[in-house]
Amino acid sequence: MLTGVVEKNKQSTGNRKIHAQKKHSAAAVHPICIVSPRSAQDVSTAVEILTTTTTTTSLIDSNYRNSSAGCQFAIRSGGHSSFAGAANAAGGVTIDLSELSSITLSPSGVDATAVNMSAYPILTVGVGSTWGSVYAYLDALHLGVGGARAADVGVGGLTLGGGISYFGSQVGWACDSVTNFEVVLADGTLVNANNNENPDLLWGLRGGTNNLGIVTRIDLQTFPQGDLWGGQVVRPSETAEEQIVALAEFNKPEGYDEFASLITTFAYSGAQDVQVVVNDMEYTKPVANPSVFQAFQSMTTLSSTQRVTNLSDLAAETEANNPHGYRQASATLTIASSIAAINATVQAWNTSVATVQAIPGIVWAVGMDPLPLYTRHAGANALGLASRKGKGLIVVNLSMTWSHAADDDAVDLAARTLVADIKRDVGELDALDPFLYVNYAAPWQRPIEGYGEASVERLQRVQRVYDPGRIFTDLVSGGFKIPASLSE
Repeated sequence: MLTGVVEKNKQSTGNRKIHAQKKHSAAAVHPICIVSPRSAQDVSTAVEILTTTTTTTSLIDSNYRNSSAGCQFAIRSGGHSSFAGAANAAGGVTIDLSELSSITLSPSGVDATAVNMSAYPILTVGVGSTWGSVYAYLDALHLGVGGARAADVGVGGLTLGGGISYFGSQVGWACDSVTNFEVVLADGTLVNANNNENPDLLWGLRGGTNNLGIVTRIDLQTFPQGDLWGGQVVRPSETAEEQIVALAEFNKPEGYDEFASLITTFAYSGAQDVQVVVNDMEYTKPVANPSVFQAFQSMTTLSSTQRVTNLSDLAAETEANNPHGYRQASATLTIASSIAAINATVQAWNTSVATVQAIPGIVWAVGMDPLPLYTRHAGANALGLASRKGKGLIVVNLSMTWSHAADDDAVDLAARTLVADIKRDVGELDALDPFLYVNYAAPWQRPIEGYGEASVERLQRVQRVYDPGRIFTDLVSGGFKIPASLSE
């Protein structure tokens, strides 16, 4: 029996939940029905029903590739994805996991004298939780986990896509800290995936997104964490050359300070008609102005929020800098961490600004996310980065916000053009990496193929075991799918 709430018509509370999403482009897709499970068993029941019930929409939808019974459905946990259809099924059913938001610690006590990180408690989190709620729970206990840098990001989506955090150089991707996933499989079976039970599924869920099942609960290894230092510094565009040199130096794998985290963003605001460079600098100890950021601190500053604070406060600040009510999109590439590659990327972005200046409400930015030591646990996840050991990489995040749906096509064309230009210019330097971070990818990109042949083939094998009918490929809209073949 399904005990969760089922909402049917387009004027329902469920539809208002869609409009409450921060990205208007994502909220533009309307399901015919929303199911809000209150337990993992509810999810199981919903999957059993949806995979055995054929609807008129399923039969006429040109994207529906499976001739067997089943209704198209989407899975939404945090609802933070920016593009239309990422977590809603047009004319289908959306399974909204936001009610699965419990947070518990086991054991409940914390041994402050523990030396081995595995001796610290396990945090059990429902996938409908946000990272802001996780940090609020852990701050008082002086504990941390590797999670999102913005408060409203959902735990489920970020973790299944890898997950970049302030602690990447210490604990790897967010998914690397997962000790167990509770998962509903395509036949409705509820299983655990950990080192002892279904270890191949554990590996596949670490980066395999929504291809293998519906994750209802995630268990995460905590570690000791008190206050940290960080904030956002806005600097004039004239610092660009210094920024490029400082970023390349900061991200050298040898001698990397594992307590340091940095995002450097080159941004244009149409409302102010101004270009700036933004440094998000964090140090996961309560040490103000650590020497690792000295090259940046010597640059001209327009504004700064840097202070010693806690994870909750930093995550709330990042969320506040992500304005609600605008249309949003992103795209991504990965480049070598060299002055030449960074400079080529920035120059291509700088040239592209002229193509979007007239778009109302445009904020056009290219962020640089260093990946210094993320290969530390590479064999334990599906991201395919094991061969990059000792190589500094930068994940490039092209992010954009704008005001009106009428400009969607213009923004999309500008984004595609910029990505193509960066690929060409950085590729000529032999400094382009095939990895695409799935949580930043545009719907027209193919990030799972970027994991490499070995990882894709292993994901295909895992899929044949846990979803042999490709239910989560053919019936589930949204997300990036495991290809049937690399030539698909």
